[in-house]
Amino acid sequence: MPSALDSVEAATAELDAPLAALHLPTLRANLADLRRRAGGTRIRVASKSVRARGVLEEVLGPGLRGDDSVRGIMAYSLAEALWLVGRGCQDVLMGYPTVDRGALSELGADPVALAAVTLMVDDVRQLEIARAAGAGGARVCVDVDASLKLGPLHLGVRRSPLRGPADVEPLVRRAVGMGFRVVGAMFYEAQVAGVPDDVRGIGLVKKLSMRRLLGLREAVASTIADLTGEQPEIVNSGGSGSVAESAADPAVTEVTAGSGLYVPGLFDHYRSFTPRPSLFFALPAVRTPARGHTTFLYGGYVASGVPGPDRLPVPARPPELRYLGREGAGEVQTPIRGEVPIGGRAWWRHAKAGELCERFDTLHVVDETAEGPAVVDRWPTYRGEGKCFG
Repeated sequence: MPSALDSVEAATAELDAPLAALHLPTLRANLADLRRRAGGTRIRVASKSVRARGVLEEVLGPGLRGDDSVRGIMAYSLAEALWLVGRGCQDVLMGYPTVDRGALSELGADPVALAAVTLMVDDVRQLEIARAAGAGGARVCVDVDASLKLGPLHLGVRRSPLRGPADVEPLVRRAVGMGFRVVGAMFYEAQVAGVPDDVRGIGLVKKLSMRRLLGLREAVASTIADLTGEQPEIVNSGGSGSVAESAADPAVTEVTAGSGLYVPGLFDHYRSFTPRPSLFFALPAVRTPARGHTTFLYGGYVASGVPGPDRLPVPARPPELRYLGREGAGEVQTPIRGEVPIGGRAWWRHAKAGELCERFDTLHVVDETAEGPAVVDRWPTYRGEGKCFG
């Protein structure tokens, strides 16, 4: 059986690089694996890790409606959320707080959007800004810190200041008093979902983190129910790297996943699932600056996060390509140790998922046909649709 990259390379052989290509059967296999790992718990799709409406429609169906196993989008921008609602999505959870007054005003003036979008909050000031902008009746979800604290050590990302029910209770009371509808809570355990298993000591960190969250999610959900008189619609947790672990908690109503559809370089070292990369990009070889070296056009698609080698694009073919320590991945050229003839090309994978879509306006969609691998569609990325949500 040809690999996904074999098929992508064959199907795009006549196309000029640079280009981005998506292997559709692998994307579908990754979605099926996410469903399997979720074990019946509903999956919400993280749009920041996708950033292509065609992929969202492949996963959620026409109109972005979804089904019983995969439904709803977690957006990273309120402007993006409103755009998605305009294209049919009826369930958008903001992954982060917003203070975009213009977008909040638009939300407050649109009954359809008010019914579809849930704002994320962890501070009264966010509520005050939303109400002042005209979105005082909006649905809101409370972001609860899911990091692990061991003495002075903070293991996880710096997100919400809310650590437990005692912190959540006054914010929920205030939100209800201000006319907002509190519908749930989110817990993102980044130190579990976003850290590969080959990091020294991470196994213990993940075990302790998930143990803490078991009681925390239930306690926060009970607090919200007591204050609102309704069981939370949303108890959201997890990421592509912790789908099964989060879904195993009876308090969790949904898990979030996005990167697991593309499986970027940072996901190569997880033991909880088998990585199957579906998204690749090709760069053309344009120079031979010295024997044993090749220069590729562009390539400086460095991932966000703590700067380091793991944030660089991962050479996929030829796999023996190596960066030069003094140059790395360059803005308009990338010199590499390894030989590819001028006019040839090499294939790479981004270290993260959706960020690659900010570098290309089109994903060439490759499928297996009766005649062999072929480009069967071209899906614009957010960038290709003229959208930049930050």
